[in-house]
Amino acid sequence: MKSFALLSLLPFALAAPAPAKRAAAPTVVIPSPAATVVGKPGVVETFNGIPFAQSPAGKNRLKPPKPLTAPLGKVDATGLPMSCPQLLFSLDERNFPTNVLGEILSTPLFQTVANVGEDCLNINVQRPAGTKPGDKLPVLFWIFGGGFELGSNAMYDGTSLVAESVVQGKPIIFVAVNYRVGGFGFLSGKEILKDGAANLGLLDQRLGLQWVADNIASFGGDPDKVTIWGESAGAISVLDQMVLYDGDNTYKGKPLFRGGIMNSGSIIPADPVDCPKGQEVYDTVVKEAGCSAAADTLECLRSVDYQTMMHAANSVQSILSYKSVALAYLPRPDGKVLTASPEVLVQSGRYAKVPYIVGDQEDEGTLFALFQPNITTTKELANYFKELYFHDASDEQINDLIATYQTITDDGSPFRTLLLNNWYPQFKRLAAILGDLTFTLTRRGFLQYTSLITPEVKSWSYLSSYDYGTPILGTFHGSDLLQVFYGIRPDYASTAIRGYYYSFVYDLDPNSNNKLANWPQWSKSNTLMQFYADTFAYLKDDFRSDTYDFLVKNIASFHI
Repeated sequence: MKSFALLSLLPFALAAPAPAKRAAAPTVVIPSPAATVVGKPGVVETFNGIPFAQSPAGKNRLKPPKPLTAPLGKVDATGLPMSCPQLLFSLDERNFPTNVLGEILSTPLFQTVANVGEDCLNINVQRPAGTKPGDKLPVLFWIFGGGFELGSNAMYDGTSLVAESVVQGKPIIFVAVNYRVGGFGFLSGKEILKDGAANLGLLDQRLGLQWVADNIASFGGDPDKVTIWGESAGAISVLDQMVLYDGDNTYKGKPLFRGGIMNSGSIIPADPVDCPKGQEVYDTVVKEAGCSAAADTLECLRSVDYQTMMHAANSVQSILSYKSVALAYLPRPDGKVLTASPEVLVQSGRYAKVPYIVGDQEDEGTLFALFQPNITTTKELANYFKELYFHDASDEQINDLIATYQTITDDGSPFRTLLLNNWYPQFKRLAAILGDLTFTLTRRGFLQYTSLITPEVKSWSYLSSYDYGTPILGTFHGSDLLQVFYGIRPDYASTAIRGYYYSFVYDLDPNSNNKLANWPQWSKSNTLMQFYADTFAYLKDDFRSDTYDFLVKNIASFHI
């Protein structure tokens, strides 16, 4: 009976369709360093975690990145790229209960499961299926955000961006770079300055750009058509890449990028690497690492085991804490790589003169004002800024700054919500100030400086308001990622902004070769595109002009 049953099934077996042929894994041979990179097939081909530098662990910890020189052989680029060490939540016990989360997330088990480690300098490349060398597609080079404390290229899959670029007739290649964050990438202090170990995360980004210049043609990209794009700390990094080495963005005689896009971030006026605030961070890390008695504290930090170094680096307060955007780790002038505070470099014309787009969310500061509910009076607000932010500003200057935010109905964030959403007595005022100084009004300063110095270089700006009405937060910092990067909401804002960006990547003009509404050049009209979920409006970039005028006159006193 068993034999009969098998025989009876034979006709069906013979008639069954053959298994679908699995798509061949895309393979690219790159020259520098020589390697054969094997990726994942699909409508969008993905190559993840390609090494672009020597491991920054061991003897290379807290040192500038070193390019790879030896051939890599075969590189399996099909897995999840390793992330650099993260400062998700501070271990500082004053931050209870988030410090408990910090302890858990810093354990070796979690770090292993989350694929986090020091050997993390890798790059992802995504391209339309069938792209081949010689196609010369323009390149969109993504720099992630996260307050210079967290984030990785593993968090940003560019599949939908690449796929939609094909649909819109402007196919691109998407590249996402990893860079060191937190105490591994942006440690400060006089010891760091003396050793030439400042702004390592920015140097990682720059080496990633050099890797693109050497290798992207093998993937079908055009190294002469690279646009750098970032959000939050990534946007600040785009500005920093423009001013690095006094604006020299060349490599082997050619520019590394020809345009920039900045979502929520540009100029961050900053004190030098060896300033008192920076030194305090360094000394704290040294103490927590058990290196205070060492003859050479920096070499001691390089020699301690990874777990010790990570706990020490994470012992300072994080961005998700009372200190908020008074960051422990951020780019600071070092006299060599970042030769001066960014606004000084821009004002003196020491920046790469490339076209750019820069813009903000309407309520950038709300997310960062959630952790200070004890601030109930303007005096307490002034003390908060004096103690944690602006050590060079006088009491009078700080009070004058606060006075420009006269009422929470007109000057409080979430904006345009009258008396609503005031989470605690000074919430809307603090949110407005943090948002303006870190993002919105410094953006206007960047636009104004560059328009005066190089009026021939085109620039465009926007304000996003598509989350208006969200309780407490409004159109908050980072909310654009859902719209623009991931395209989760298929609404006007997502489709339009992507369309403008593809045009910019192709032609350095968001209005080129599309049917979208005209986006006015900022330098010609000082006009913003104000994006809503389902429509747009033109907005004059003159709101809160009293605060802006005050900051322009006093910016040297408001370095972070």
